[in-house]
Amino acid sequence: MASDDPLCVLYVPKEEINSSECENMSGKKKMSEEFEANAMDSLVDMPLATIDIKDDCGITDVPQVNLERSEENEYNDQIKKKKKKNKDYQPNYFLSIPITNKEITKGIKILQNAVIQQDKRLAKAMTGDGSFHVTLLVMQLNDDEVNIGIDALLELKPFIEEILQGKHLTLPFQGVDTFGNQVGFVKLAEGEHMNPLLEIAEAAKRTFQEKGILAGESRSFKPHLTFMKLSKVPWLRKMGVKKIDPKFYEKFISHRFGDEMLHRIDLCSMLKKKQSNGYYHCESSIVIGDKNGGEPDDAELVKLSKRLVENAVLKAVQQYLEETQNKNKPGDGSTVKTEEADRNGTDNDNRK
Repeated sequence: MASDDPLCVLYVPKEEINSSECENMSGKKKMSEEFEANAMDSLVDMPLATIDIKDDCGITDVPQVNLERSEENEYNDQIKKKKKKNKDYQPNYFLSIPITNKEITKGIKILQNAVIQQDKRLAKAMTGDGSFHVTLLVMQLNDDEVNIGIDALLELKPFIEEILQGKHLTLPFQGVDTFGNQVGFVKLAEGEHMNPLLEIAEAAKRTFQEKGILAGESRSFKPHLTFMKLSKVPWLRKMGVKKIDPKFYEKFISHRFGDEMLHRIDLCSMLKKKQSNGYYHCESSIVIGDKNGGEPDDAELVKLSKRLVENAVLKAVQQYLEETQNKNKPGDGSTVKTEEADRNGTDNDNRK
């Protein structure tokens, strides 16, 4: 019997649910799964400077009853919220501390191979050999702002030197962790090196922002060395790979990878074509300290060569413009006529 009460709910036995309703429910579930997959597919392959779900959301230890909500879902929720909130802020450049210690890179390759041996599908999710780095700051630069970013980087150097007071900053890497089981990274060990590194990161953020550049993130700075990320291979989710299994890296939880001395900071593009060695496109660099006993750094030599070429081209253009202007000055025609008259007079004299 029908009821006019809007709160009245009719009970329908399970046997009487027809097949079309089942198909509708199945369709909705499928749409939900596709939406979730598409959300992850849209993540671009770029450095993630400070993604830490607990820091970002203020999440502490999760009660056991709530563990059904997986970490990767929390990670996805945060990505969606971030995209919705910061549509106008899309970082495309970053400050990079390159990893050059072969001991560290060798250890990471061993770690990556250990993961791949357990699931070969994850091979393409690995960070390339030449791309290992620690992100110091992310920012958004348009074509006209790149030179401003370069100036900001150069202005940052004396601030870093003041923070370090002539001392070397050594970064020790030990252990492995993930961000929401989506991004695998080698951890920067705790120690006295953390305070100056955090000061440098803050000085970088302040220097670039004072130039009017959109830089930094709302979450706290968490330095790390990424070795893999699932967002590099979106189709993995469609194959059922939705997280990085902790068992894949359990043997490396306390592994010491080595130390990296801070000697260079690069302004890199996330989107431009990478260099032949696998490292990011670098707009400019600053050298910190004296790593090679007075020998100029490769990046410094490249930057110097680039400046010399630019100066030479600029000088040639200026010279060309000056010559063109001189030729087009009023009175040039009379000068030419006078010269011709002088030549004719000389010729007549010679004939006499």
